[in-house]
Amino acid sequence: EKVNKLSDHTTINGSKVRAHIFKHELLQNFSLHLFAKRIIEPVTTLGALKRSLARRVALAALQIRLNVNSRGADPAFTFVEFNQLDSPREGCAVCSLDLTSEPHRWKEAIIKCTSEIHRLGKFGLTNSEFDRYKEAILADAAQLAAQGDTLAHGDVLNFLMEGVACGHTVMDASDSGNLIATEVALANMTLAEVNEQAAYLCKHVSVLSSDSTEEKTESSLSSGELVVIACAPKTAPAKSGDDSSDESAFDDDVCEELLVKTIQKAANEPIEPEEEILVPSSLISPEQLSEFIVNYKPEWLPAQFSDGTPSSPINPAADFQRPAILRRLNNGMKVHCANAGIERQRGALRLVAGGGRNWEVSAGKKKSSLAIGCRTMQEGGSFLEWTREQVELFCVDHLIMVEIAANEENMVMDLQFPTCEVAGLNGVECVLQVLREVMVSYNWEDDALLRAKSSFKQAYKGQLKSLEGASEEKLVSTLTQGDVRFQTVTLEDIENVKLEDARQSVMSQLTPSNIEISMVGDFGDQFEETVDLIYKYLGSIPEDTNSKYLDDDNAAVKVSSDDEGARVPVAKLGEHVHLELEDPDPRAVAYVAGKCPNKWGFIGAEDAKIQHICEINKIDEERRSHPFFGAACLLLITEIVNRRLFSIVREQKQLTYDANFSLTNFEALKGGWFLVTVTASKANANKALRACLETLQSIVARGGVGSDNLSSAKRVVINRHEGGLQSLKGYVEALSGLQMDSIPLKGPKCLTEFHRVVEGVTVKDVQAVLNECFDFDDEKKLFTAIGETIVPEGSGAVSDVDDDEQQLTRSPIIGMKRGGALMN
Repeated sequence: EKVNKLSDHTTINGSKVRAHIFKHELLQNFSLHLFAKRIIEPVTTLGALKRSLARRVALAALQIRLNVNSRGADPAFTFVEFNQLDSPREGCAVCSLDLTSEPHRWKEAIIKCTSEIHRLGKFGLTNSEFDRYKEAILADAAQLAAQGDTLAHGDVLNFLMEGVACGHTVMDASDSGNLIATEVALANMTLAEVNEQAAYLCKHVSVLSSDSTEEKTESSLSSGELVVIACAPKTAPAKSGDDSSDESAFDDDVCEELLVKTIQKAANEPIEPEEEILVPSSLISPEQLSEFIVNYKPEWLPAQFSDGTPSSPINPAADFQRPAILRRLNNGMKVHCANAGIERQRGALRLVAGGGRNWEVSAGKKKSSLAIGCRTMQEGGSFLEWTREQVELFCVDHLIMVEIAANEENMVMDLQFPTCEVAGLNGVECVLQVLREVMVSYNWEDDALLRAKSSFKQAYKGQLKSLEGASEEKLVSTLTQGDVRFQTVTLEDIENVKLEDARQSVMSQLTPSNIEISMVGDFGDQFEETVDLIYKYLGSIPEDTNSKYLDDDNAAVKVSSDDEGARVPVAKLGEHVHLELEDPDPRAVAYVAGKCPNKWGFIGAEDAKIQHICEINKIDEERRSHPFFGAACLLLITEIVNRRLFSIVREQKQLTYDANFSLTNFEALKGGWFLVTVTASKANANKALRACLETLQSIVARGGVGSDNLSSAKRVVINRHEGGLQSLKGYVEALSGLQMDSIPLKGPKCLTEFHRVVEGVTVKDVQAVLNECFDFDDEKKLFTAIGETIVPEGSGAVSDVDDDEQQLTRSPIIGMKRGGALMN
């Protein structure tokens, strides 16, 4: 759609608004970007720093209010963000509101968001909000100071360049003077000063209100004109299943004038001051914790591993001299805790409950109930007598972030937290309180389920309109013969899942014996106290917790190594899949897929016994019997194939800017598939697909993998492994699964002997795995797909041009999409 110069609209009280609505066939949501530009205030004095921090306090308060509203009983919007940032590129400070909503609720979304901005500008913050967000900003500044000497050089350079360009006085993040200045500014800050800055931030919205005392003059509107850009579906979404309401359409008659009137109406909605919310200082009192321990006495037990690593008796004197503690609790919970100062004053915790969508199917649970249940838990957050708002604000106060999701094999909770004291309570204790309450006292709510379903509906509709998403979904469905474990959650699944279905699926996996906890953080000399907190909060959870949700014939949730239900059913004979998607932008994507082992070397193709790489090749050498051998070979193969695709399809034949080879890397499920993805023009799609097939064939041909290929791949794999351990996320992922029975080959040896095993892999090893476990040279067993756009009738778009014009005329920028030579 051609975009003309934005038209000016004058509101009834004389304010100027420039607006435009952009519509496109592939959009399924309404989105709004409302912004105003302001003069940058250089931060060069303590007074300017105080005003800058006061704006941050006001922004934090408004963002949390909007987030809480977005998770109400029936939220009008699915995403909302309000911020003001100094932009050297724009030469000004940009104050913006971004929101996303369902097309038929665009008016409601604008009214709710705009009224909240007006409320903050008119009434300011409450006393508790003022105290809460001052404390949060101070804690954030303390963490930045602690991490100052570990920040990436690129991040520091960008910060310095932006600061200088805006005229700010830039201080070293690790310099104590920076933290002291922040402490002084916050200590002397008053609620009135914050409310003054809140009024300034919201001025471009408040000025639209009829009760505004501002004179509508150019000098009073220092923020400049208000600019509004909206994006919406061009036509009504296709009707499907029960989601066929006519209300789902965005009215094609909506114009810029109506958009401006809606915004002005929102600014004139009746508003009341924000009510104070009592936020608990602690979710579990010391008296309650003592009672838990009396009722169920915790006890540490030695860890048990299935990779051949012997169990060590509990020896506190020696254990705390090591970087990580690997133990079990007497309620069955497996625990890994590592003391690593890679991110100062920060920690990460991952809970893994085995089973995932695979168990959902084998246990006869309602389809997609686990995935929807996890999202419901994420959208909720009420524990016992504490409301969702109180729990959310408790997490905000203590800088805790929670994410809950399910995949084919596991249910996963990721929590990030500070390891220092925040708001009067240690961050480790706070995150363990949240985790315990989720497992023991979580309140399931109907409104959380509605929000979860809305989220999945949007994701499903988005995938149908995505060329890559729809093509890959069709290919995987064909490859796995329609196995529901690997399919996207559909509208029919969403409608069928009830609250009790979601509760049953999630809580039945949260039994202590099925849970593994991995925690990594900058605990310093508080490492022993951290482990003791785990012992008290998690060890005092009774072993029969949530057992009532298990069926009588399913006393444990697990995927054993010999379970035939854990097989990935890749069909024996390949097929070609073709998909067309209406889009005026001509483009295409091609895929090649086929069977492969899982991450640890197990393969279980259709009608074949589950075997390991070493069994298939009848390998007797001790070196190859190491539990990490199969995983090491697959890591190297992935890198070798990626480099070959990059070299041939992109550099030599210049058919694409991006060709990628990946494995599913299942750990508990036996088997999987590889996927080659290549983006191309429509004219070159078939050529790119053929080039990928020829490249795969060349790798398994005689001499296809040389010693130089393997040596460079080893460097990349080792450097990537070491780089991953330099982040909390990477370290936690490395620890997860070390004691899980469903992953028999993963254990401490995979970390302690990583370098030795990778360095020991030979060209002969790689060739043997390629020849026996991949069908690169047999096109009859490979699955291929091409997804391409077709120009909608009447769109006026130009179809694809000739082949010769699609050929790349020059090599793309070196390293694009690949990063450093030794890291990616």
